[in-house]
Amino acid sequence: MWRKFRPVIGSQVLATIIAASIAAWIAGLHGAISAALGGLISIIAGLAFVLLTARNKVRSAGEVLLVAFKAEAAKLFLAISLLWLVLAAYQEVVVVGLIGSFVVSILIFSMALFAGDKT
Repeated sequence: MWRKFRPVIGSQVLATIIAASIAAWIAGLHGAISAALGGLISIIAGLAFVLLTARNKVRSAGEVLLVAFKAEAAKLFLAISLLWLVLAAYQEVVVVGLIGSFVVSILIFSMALFAGDKT
């Protein structure tokens, strides 16, 4: 499981660094911090998904779906909670940078579905 998500998480980190650099150029320090936080929120939520799915040993298709739905629900709850926390606590947040970086990072995470399983 980790083998499949490791390059995707690396891509998320790289995209977050690029987004933070672009946001710094456009909106300054607070833009860079906002974009970095947006990407980090997605990375943390994605890691929670991976941890929840990797630790379960499933034997049937129904169990796979149940674990996947639970992990996705936890990822969604964590992402929304962290976004709310940043928006509530960081007064100088650049919302476009935060949400833009978050969306790009979430889209990259979905690439794991298409990654080949080389085992």
